Amino acid sequence: MNALSTKTIFDADLVRRYDGPGPRYTSYPTAVQFHTGFGIAEYEAAARASNTLDPKPLSIYVHVPFCESPCFYCGCNKVITRDHGRATPYLEHLFSEIDRQGALFDRSRAVEQLHFGGGTPTFFTDAELESVFAKLRERFTLRDDPGREYSIEIDPRTVSVERLAVLSRLGFNRVSLGVQDFDADVQLAVNRVQSSEDTLALIAATRDPALHIDSVSVDLIYGLPKQTRASFARTLALVINARPDRIAAYSYAHLPHLFKPQRQIKAEDLISPAEKLGLLGLTVETLTDAGYVYIGMDHFALPTDELVRAQQAGTLQRNFQGYSTRAECDLIAIGVSSISKVGDTYAQNAKTLPEYYRMIEAGSLAVQRGVALEPEDRLRRDVIQQLMCATRLEFAPIEARHGIRFEEHFAAELEALAPLERDDLVAREGRSLRISERGRLLMRNVAMVFDAHLKKAVATSTQPRFSRVV
Repeated sequence: MNALSTKTIFDADLVRRYDGPGPRYTSYPTAVQFHTGFGIAEYEAAARASNTLDPKPLSIYVHVPFCESPCFYCGCNKVITRDHGRATPYLEHLFSEIDRQGALFDRSRAVEQLHFGGGTPTFFTDAELESVFAKLRERFTLRDDPGREYSIEIDPRTVSVERLAVLSRLGFNRVSLGVQDFDADVQLAVNRVQSSEDTLALIAATRDPALHIDSVSVDLIYGLPKQTRASFARTLALVINARPDRIAAYSYAHLPHLFKPQRQIKAEDLISPAEKLGLLGLTVETLTDAGYVYIGMDHFALPTDELVRAQQAGTLQRNFQGYSTRAECDLIAIGVSSISKVGDTYAQNAKTLPEYYRMIEAGSLAVQRGVALEPEDRLRRDVIQQLMCATRLEFAPIEARHGIRFEEHFAAELEALAPLERDDLVAREGRSLRISERGRLLMRNVAMVFDAHLKKAVATSTQPRFSRVV
């Protein structure tokens, strides 16, 4: 089975019954299991070890935390400020971190993938972005050929058509635009007012062959306050007409106990669970009818996009940017709160600017916590990644990679899947599992069965740690 030949069936009753909290599996173990017993020394050892035997190419993520104003729905790690002077000390510390990270990795390992995320990366001026690229080129081997995947998240309110040329000249060949919703009432309710005309003009401008922008992605959110089926249908129509290569349609998770900006949203503006579920159905049906392939979770892509090709080739992955290509790369994360994946480890930088600055000024990296995977973690990560990325799990390759007998090792899990099989979320086909057409929207529920850490995480938390699965 592959993404191009697989339908997605929206079954509202089924989704309603299974719509509880669960991990997004951008890592396994999830960040809930990261701990301070894994720190700088452990990360440095993992980085150096990754240069030996069969060194992988590299992926780099650069986190820019600054935003000029808060979007009330946002749960990202960010710093709200209109003082662009705050970029200067952040860049100084970022450059120090790049120097120290670069010293750990062989220059022979090319950077296949580069992503600037935030926050708002385009908070930086063109000169500041250029200085980051210069520092990265000083310490890493960046690619200049068309095979690279160098992307940046764009707030359309901060980027003109002319600025696209600058981003292209720096080396970005992919851009991701935050839209969320074009409806004026919704934009006011979430404090993100942006012109649909300007945003759509920016998308159109990316098609200029002289810019060499290979892929354009648009982010949407369903379930926002004041959204209606009619208003979101208009947003979907405008986006589809612009024909971006990828569309991410995220579910709004209202967790005001975790994210302070969400406390600014008026309770009376929130839509009901039934209305939100209807918006999910509308989104899936509208986008797939328009020719977009449902990759999984919240990601859709045109059949020609690299995400679709990666899913077919088995190189699709889940990481902290969602679905991504280049699963063969080690991921180096730079900047406050960012998370690296090197070898069989995850490492997260300090979450606040003062602590990030303190650690860098002490002459070290900023790694504050993480985890080194045990053999059982590696096995279960492999299983969960296969389910989340390929929607099919063959037992024999898992057995060959991990030296187990699948039916014996996962006897309890296979038994726990029985109710999901009866509800047609997943099917057992010989020595394989296949997520069904009805189950694709609920693949997190299937993956959760194989999560050995989940029950403990839920039992020790007094507040929900995870968003709802849809």
